[in-house]
Amino acid sequence: MRTNINTDLFLDKLKEDSGEYRNLETAQYNPTEKKNVIRSLMNIRMPREVSTELLEVQDAYLQEELAQKGVVRLSEIPTLEGQYLNRLSIWQGDITRLEVGAIVNAANSQMLGCFVPCHRCIDNAIHSAAGMQLRDECSRIMTQKRIRYGRKYEEPTGTATLTKAYNLPCDYVIHTVGPIVYGGLNDSLRQDLRNCYKNVLTCCVENKIRTVAFCCISTGEFHFPNDEAAKIAIETVIDFLKTHNNSLERIIFNVFKDDDLEIYQQKISSYNF
Repeated sequence: MRTNINTDLFLDKLKEDSGEYRNLETAQYNPTEKKNVIRSLMNIRMPREVSTELLEVQDAYLQEELAQKGVVRLSEIPTLEGQYLNRLSIWQGDITRLEVGAIVNAANSQMLGCFVPCHRCIDNAIHSAAGMQLRDECSRIMTQKRIRYGRKYEEPTGTATLTKAYNLPCDYVIHTVGPIVYGGLNDSLRQDLRNCYKNVLTCCVENKIRTVAFCCISTGEFHFPNDEAAKIAIETVIDFLKTHNNSLERIIFNVFKDDDLEIYQQKISSYNF
């Protein structure tokens, strides 16, 4: 019952905040439909000041959503066996459940999250679970960069940007813009993807983050071939571990689809150490 109260309260507050959808009739919606409307209103909300009251209601709602999904702790995720592999894991599931030092978000060059209501990309999932504070922090970062580099500034491919995690169980989110494959794959795109992994890991070391979970960067909406992306991810991570032996406790390859799970398992088992 408490969840329904929080859902209805947050939905009403979001509609009021939106202005345009203030009079949207939602009383007849079932709980799933109401949650979809909540996520949609969060997704389309432009970065701007959020009232303390709205944030308190949002945070209560998102924390209950997280409790229902269940937090996955590092101790529950087994490592692989072998040299360097004992600090690697392959885990299939929702990255927003992981209680680790940082999770990696596959961002776009605007760095504000996905504005498409209920889109199934990782960018949307992470921003929706973290809360409106994450978009606001990303907006502040981008505003400062546009002051420095010019108003048309977009985040380059391969960089790593650290933010707080807000309602996520991890400590931080590291945002990286992966390469987009419009046509055929080439060496420049491969290097861009390597840079994503390398710069995220460097960000972890610089900020004393000991555990990190990578999503499958660029393989979804950005169309990087899954097989090649997994190969690059594994090679780059293991090469980094060889030169930063004690800097990272655990690196998790987070996969969602069965196909990606199979690809990572096969690539790891055949990797030539």
